[in-house]
Amino acid sequence: MTADFLRSPRPDPVELADLDLASPARFFNRELSWLAFNWRVLEEAENPAVPLLERLRFLSISANNLDEFYTVRVAGLRELARAGNTTPAADGMSPAEQLVHIGRNARELMQSQQRVLTHLRREMEETGIHLLTRAKLTRTDRQYLERVFLAQVFPILSPLAIDPAHPFPFIPNNGFSLALMLERRSDARQLRALLPIPQQIARFVALPANPGEHRFLPLEDLLLLHLDSLFPGYKLTGDCQFRVLRDSDLEVEEEAEDLVREFEVALKRRRRGEVVRLQISAGAPEELARVISRELRVTEDETVEVRGMIGVVDLRELVLESRPDLLWPSYVPRVPERVQDHSGDMFLSIRQKDMLLHHPYESFDMVVRFLQQAARDPNVLAIKQTLYRTSKDSPIVAALCEAAEDGKSVTALVELKARFDEAANIRQSRMLERSGAHVVYGFVNYKTHAKLSSVVRREGDRLVTYSHWGTGNYHPITAKIYTDLSLFTCDEALGRDSTKVFNYLSGYAPPTALENLSISPRDMKPHILSMIAAEAEYARSGRPGEVWIKLNALIEPEVIDALYAASQSGVKISCVIRGICGLRPGIKGLSENIRVKSIIGRFLEHSRIVCFGNGHGLPSSEARVFISSADWMGRNLDRRIEALIECHNPTVKEQIVSQIMAASLRDRAQSWVLNPDGSFTRDLGAPGDDLFSCHRFFMETASLSGRGSAGATDVPRLARPAE
Repeated sequence: MTADFLRSPRPDPVELADLDLASPARFFNRELSWLAFNWRVLEEAENPAVPLLERLRFLSISANNLDEFYTVRVAGLRELARAGNTTPAADGMSPAEQLVHIGRNARELMQSQQRVLTHLRREMEETGIHLLTRAKLTRTDRQYLERVFLAQVFPILSPLAIDPAHPFPFIPNNGFSLALMLERRSDARQLRALLPIPQQIARFVALPANPGEHRFLPLEDLLLLHLDSLFPGYKLTGDCQFRVLRDSDLEVEEEAEDLVREFEVALKRRRRGEVVRLQISAGAPEELARVISRELRVTEDETVEVRGMIGVVDLRELVLESRPDLLWPSYVPRVPERVQDHSGDMFLSIRQKDMLLHHPYESFDMVVRFLQQAARDPNVLAIKQTLYRTSKDSPIVAALCEAAEDGKSVTALVELKARFDEAANIRQSRMLERSGAHVVYGFVNYKTHAKLSSVVRREGDRLVTYSHWGTGNYHPITAKIYTDLSLFTCDEALGRDSTKVFNYLSGYAPPTALENLSISPRDMKPHILSMIAAEAEYARSGRPGEVWIKLNALIEPEVIDALYAASQSGVKISCVIRGICGLRPGIKGLSENIRVKSIIGRFLEHSRIVCFGNGHGLPSSEARVFISSADWMGRNLDRRIEALIECHNPTVKEQIVSQIMAASLRDRAQSWVLNPDGSFTRDLGAPGDDLFSCHRFFMETASLSGRGSAGATDVPRLARPAE
C-alpha cells in the first residue's frame, strides 16, 4: 500500500512576484502562523465528519488556545511595543505591527467562534441538548432554579457596589463578571454594582429534563433571575457581562537563592498581571463600559465587543459523557503483545530488545508500570527522572516517592518554569522532598524540557541501565489524547548518555562524548544543520537526498534557511507541522522541493521525528532516524535542555519510517496543506470518498516493535514503491 502523499507529484512551484528570496518575507510570521493553526482547530468544529459534541469540544479548545495566546504571546509583544522596542521579528514586522495584524485576525476568529456556536446550538437542540435563555423557562423551571440558587450559588456570591466607599474590585485572570445598573424602587436612587461570577461554580446549570434530553441555563442568567435576593429593593435598569485576561508570563530573578520561594512569589504576581484583553457584551450601557475600561486601564484596541456568548471556553462543560452517541467511539489503548508475553514484566520486555510505543494507541500505563516496577524491585538501586508536566495525583510521582521511602536513590528534576503548571510542580517537589528523594530544579535560565527516565538495576554481577526517552510529558491524562513516542531501551550507550545528562542537570557538569544523543543548547542545532547539509551534498553528487520531518512548530530561521538551501540542491523535504510554521513551501528558486502539511484530528499531534535518507532516499533501512523532545524553535534549540535521540534498532526504525511517518504523510482525512502564500488547503476529495486517516490506521494497527511471539510479519507497512 502506498502513501498518496508520497506517490502524488509535488505541486508546481509558485513564483511570488513581490517576494525577495533573501528578504525577511521568506519567513511567515510566528504569531500569525499560530493564529492560522487555531483557525484550523476551529474548522474542526464545523467538520461534519466529527461527532457533534466533539465539535463543541473543538470550539472550546479554540477559545482556550486563544486565551493562552493573549496571556503569554500578546502580553509579551505588548510590553515590547510599550517600551518602544522596534526590533523586527524574523519576517520583518515590529512588535507594534504584529499587534495590529494579530488584533484584526483574532477579532475575526472570535466572530467566527460565535457563528459556529450558533450552528452547533441548532444541531444540539435537534439531538435533545438545549441551552436555554430566561425567556424559555417555565414556572416549574423557575421554582427549581430558585432552590438551586439558594442552596448552591447564593452562599458563594459577593455582590459589590461601586462608589467612593467601595472602589472597583480586583478582577483576576479569566475573571468573568456581571456589571449592573440598578435603581432603588423607593426613591429612584442609582446604584452601580459588580457581581463577580465564581470560577468554582459550573458555568451551566442543569435543569430537569425528559429522558434522552438535557437542558441547561447559563449561570449568568440564573444570577440575573435572582437579583432581588442580592440587591433587595432595587430594580435592574442596565447590565452587561465582561471577562478579563491578564499578562500571565512569569519574571524570576536569575540570582534567586531559593528558586521555589521565588516562583511562589512570581505566581502571585501573575494573578495581578496587567489586563491584555477585555471582552464585553456588545451594546453594553455606555456608562458601565466607560467605568470598566477606565478601572481596568484598557484601551480601545484591547477591548473586544462580543455579540453572543462571552467565555466560549466554558462550553467544554457541555461535552456530555452521558451522550456517547455524540462523541468519538470509545477507544482502549493497546497493551503491547511483548509485554503480555512477559506477564507484564517491563524489564524482561525491554531486555528482549528496544521497544517503541506510540501513544495513545499503545497505553501510557506501560510508562507508569515501568516506574512502579522499578520502585518495588529489590534489584533496582537508583531511579532518575525529569518532570516537566504531570497530573495532579501523579502515579509517577507516587512511584518515585515509594522508591525513595524504600531506600532507593531517587533523583527528580522538577522544572518549575513549565508554564501554567508551576504551582503543581512546586507541590510535587515538596512531596518528593518529604519522601527522601533528591529534588533538583535544573538551570535558572534554561527550561529542562527533555523527557527522560533512567533506572539502574543490579543483574548478576553487573549494573544495567534501563532508560525511557519520550517526546511528550510524563502526564497520564494528556497521554490519552496526545500522540507521542516512548522509547524503552537497555542499550549501554544510551544508558551512559542518560547518566551524563542527569549529571549535567544536577551538577552543571557539561556532558562530553555523548554517544547516541545530542542536546540543546549545546550541540543539537549544529547537529541538525550538519545532517541537512549532508543531504544537500548527497543530492548535489547525484544521490537521493530526502528528509521527513514531524514537529509541532518550525520557526528557527537558521534551520529554515538550511532547509531552503537543501531544497535548492534538490533535496525532497516532506514536513508534518501541526502548528506554527515559518517556512514558505513550494516557491520557485527557494523551496520548490518542500511540502508542508498539518494534521488536526481526534488526537493532538505531539511527537517530534526527523528522518534523513542518508544518501539512500526514504524509506530506507540506511536512513538515520531520530526522535526528540524539541520543536525547531529558537527557545527549544537555544534556551532549553532538550534531547535528540538516534534510533538504531532496525525494527524501531522501520516502525517510525514505514508506519508512523508514512501514515502521517499519507493522511488526507485530517490534513491541511500549506500554500506559498500562507493559506491552507484541505483536500476532502469527492463526496463519499473514504479518505485515509492516520489516526484510524494507528488505532487499528499494532506497532512493529511492540509485537510479541506472534511476530511482526502481518503488520502493515506503508512505503513508497521504487520509482
